[in-house]
Order: sequence, then structure tokens, then C-alpha cells
Amino acid sequence: MPVLVASDLDRTLIYSAAALALTMPDARAPRLLCVEVHESKPLSYMTETAAQLLTDLGDAAVFVPTTTRTRKQYQRINLPGPEPTYAICANGGHLLVDGVSDPDWHAQVTARLADQCAPLAEVQEHLLRAADPVWVRKHRVADDLFAYLVVERELLDEDWVKELAVWAENRGWTVSLQGRKIYAVPKPLTKSAAMREVARRTGADLTLAAGDSLLDADLLLAADRGWRPGHGELADTGFTAPSLRALPDRGVLAGERILREFLGAVRGA
Repeated sequence: MPVLVASDLDRTLIYSAAALALTMPDARAPRLLCVEVHESKPLSYMTETAAQLLTDLGDAAVFVPTTTRTRKQYQRINLPGPEPTYAICANGGHLLVDGVSDPDWHAQVTARLADQCAPLAEVQEHLLRAADPVWVRKHRVADDLFAYLVVERELLDEDWVKELAVWAENRGWTVSLQGRKIYAVPKPLTKSAAMREVARRTGADLTLAAGDSLLDADLLLAADRGWRPGHGELADTGFTAPSLRALPDRGVLAGERILREFLGAVRGA
């Protein structure tokens, strides 16, 4: 039976220059591979060692990139290894099969959102009205499913984020602060639901997962075994679970460590 590996990407397997956390002397820094270019500029990286580990993992398991990115943002990434048959985008709103969104899955998700939480337009309107232009740089809507703000983190009022989380909770939404982005996401829009669907389709009897943010918590709890790095929202809040291993590694080397953990678990299955 196949093993399914569902992993978050940003700040879990791939890292922007600002998130690399290269704390060692320059001469000892790992060699890096650029895996994403945006507007003709390199944007995301992993170590060359991690690239080989991901290639090996793709040969040994059903690897499913699992991201809050939109489909367009995900398709900018050029991961090493075999092309994944499945990918989860928009926090579970789109299940890509050979690069194409599965229409039946998307219809199920949108019906669930309409039934269980406040509409996107209400949340958009609140964000536009309540967010301070002093620290907001962009308002964005992702695949007509959720909203996020791009902010100047050093100017951000973190109490405002807490107040937004309370407001959203009462409307069936959740809030996540990741780097320079504040996400507002409907609670029924989950990575875990999409992972379960891929497990059903592939017949996987063991599921492994990794992630660093609040939006990955449901994925980690749903998997048979999970890992989180030593940075990010989950590390900051001390998030834990019986099936979860909290790693001390931070930055791009955490991505390498997570892939080693995945491979060890797959080979030991």
C-alpha cells in the first residue's frame, strides 16, 4: 500500500531569502537551489541536499504538495523530483490532478463554505474597513475562496490581529499571521479534507504531513504522523499532539530535516 506524504511548502520545504535563517559562518552555508522565480527574480529556495531528498521521496511515496497558495502561485514553483500527480492548493479549495483542478472536489468545497460560514464578501468588506492603511500594503482575494493582507510587519498592531481573530471566529472563519501576510480563511476550507480525499483515491494506508502555520494544524492532526519546524506560528504557540514531532531545526535546514524524517518513515513503513 502506498504512503502518502502531504507537506506544506512555504517555510516548511521551500524558503524565501528572508526566511532562510542561515546562522552559520558564510563559508559553511549550504548550497541552495532556486525552486521559484517570480517576475524574473529568484524567490524561493531549498538546499541542494533537500532537493535530492525530495527526489528520492517522490520515487518512494505519493508526494502531495499542500499549500495555501493559489493555483497560479503554486504553478510558479519548480520542485525537483517526479511531477506530483496530486497537489492541494488554496488551503484545500482546489485539488489538482495532473495540474488541473478537479471540478467535483471544488464544487463540494464551495457548497460546504456556503452552508457553514459567513460569505467572503462580508470578510473582505471588514478587512477593507478595519485594517489601517499605515501598515497594509495589499488587499488580496485568493481563488474566490479566502482573503489576505500583505502588511509591513514592523508597523503591524498585533492586538488588531487578535481582535480580527475573535471577529472571524464568530463567523466561522480563522485568522493566521505568516510573515508579511494575514490570512482570513473559512474554517471548513482545510488541507486535511483534501488530504483525506487523496488518501481515498490512492488507497494510502499511512499518511505523513508537515507544516509550520496555524493553517497546517488540521493537516498535522489528521495525518498518522506529523512534523513541524522550530519556527512559525505552531512553534511560537507550542502546538503539540501525540502523533506530532516538534523539530528544533529552523529555516531552510528545517526543510532538509523534515524530508529526512519523511524518507525514514516511508522506508520504515
